[in-house]
Amino acid sequence: MTTLSKEAIIEGLKKIVPGDRIVSEGQALKESSVDRFRKYESICGVWTQPIPAAIVYANSTEEIAKILTFANENKINVVPRNGASATEGGLETVVENSIVLDGSNMKKIIKIDPVNMQATCECGVSLQELDDQCRAMGLTTGHSPQSKPLAQMGGLVATRSTGQFSTLYGGIEDMVIGLEAVFPGGQITRIKNIPRRAAGPDIRHVVIGNEGTLCYITEVTVKLFPYYPDNNEFMGYVLDSMKLGFEILREVMVAGYKPSIARLYDPEDGAYHFSHFANNRCVLIFMSEGPKPIAEATATAIKEIVAKHPECEAVDPMYIQRWFEHLNWDPAKVAEEREEIAQTQNIGHTTEVSIVWSEIAGLYEAVMKRVRAEVPDLTMLGGHSSHSYMNGTNIYFMYYYNLVDIKPEEEISKYHMPIKSIIVEETIKRGGSMCHHHGVGKHRSHWIKEEYGSSYYILETLKQSFDPNGIMNKGSIFPVK
Repeated sequence: MTTLSKEAIIEGLKKIVPGDRIVSEGQALKESSVDRFRKYESICGVWTQPIPAAIVYANSTEEIAKILTFANENKINVVPRNGASATEGGLETVVENSIVLDGSNMKKIIKIDPVNMQATCECGVSLQELDDQCRAMGLTTGHSPQSKPLAQMGGLVATRSTGQFSTLYGGIEDMVIGLEAVFPGGQITRIKNIPRRAAGPDIRHVVIGNEGTLCYITEVTVKLFPYYPDNNEFMGYVLDSMKLGFEILREVMVAGYKPSIARLYDPEDGAYHFSHFANNRCVLIFMSEGPKPIAEATATAIKEIVAKHPECEAVDPMYIQRWFEHLNWDPAKVAEEREEIAQTQNIGHTTEVSIVWSEIAGLYEAVMKRVRAEVPDLTMLGGHSSHSYMNGTNIYFMYYYNLVDIKPEEEISKYHMPIKSIIVEETIKRGGSMCHHHGVGKHRSHWIKEEYGSSYYILETLKQSFDPNGIMNKGSIFPVK
């Protein structure tokens, strides 16, 4: 990478932005070398990744273009950042003297357009702020990941995010209409806002999900939907078989119904979320929403499908509504979680994958069997399906373990990566995808060629073409030794 010293990098950045928007010393630099993937190391004050040369806060697309031009000319690794809620190491600075390029100052909501049902905003706009403003106008983005209070729009698009209501509204890739991005040579590109076109390949998808490895997203335009919270209908059931639960999810999706929430929890994961009624059984939940006739018809149809399976016992819908009202991260809880980990030496992570209906039950059973047999000190291992489609679903494995006789930097190699490896290996060999929505980051890049197979040629060619000097987020998606 770069031959410039840290001092030379900072001097170069000061020619582009004022010095008060450059952080070059202190704890913030250490914390910006990692994301939530290495949360135990950071809790213990252990920093195993190279500390970045600087964090620079850009205020405009033009500043980002100048910074990327400077970095490209001097082969400086740049880690794009918005929101900083990543969980797969996408924000790790794996080479010396990286620049963390932060767009969180770009907070302008440019336009909420109720006629054309779209909203345009800069990359640093909080999803919570955008959706709150839309909902005050009777509209919604339909996007609601658990990280909604922390997430920013540029990061959501860059990581190909999905939300808890995706079964109805789709993932972020279904919502993005147009966008603006800056490539390593400083080229500012804009994809115009249109409902659809057939003028060649859909180039939005070069940018959506690139995880900062090809370009920096500076502005996005997303669809809007009417907001009808009073029409929400909640349904909940307990049952004894994950296999049956998967089959009911499949029946609902194949029949063409679109609940906003369709989830299936195994007994351990169900106990974590629904301890007041799960009673060591699987939990199946649905929510329908939208215009009242649609919400009611969807709920009626789902109830009829579930009624064909007497093994399912209905629970009070109020339980599901209460769960629904506490879906998202409370930013204050993040600090509480860190304190709890430090005190208990017990830590939890998740890994999510996707697969077709015919393989989902076998995948779930194989992962549960292998993890229990191969990984020590587990205190919880569960899974749930939370995003379903006509042809398949995702499964979100959740696992906690005690940290026994290890140094902080050994947590990943003793526990986290062995579990993740089992999940990824079992998924890929069944033809599934190793990541449904958290992205590849640095810690699933080892399997990227297996994930893509012969189509890796297309992905690799994009990187070679758009980032020939390899300055964009070294190690994410494209592995380094």
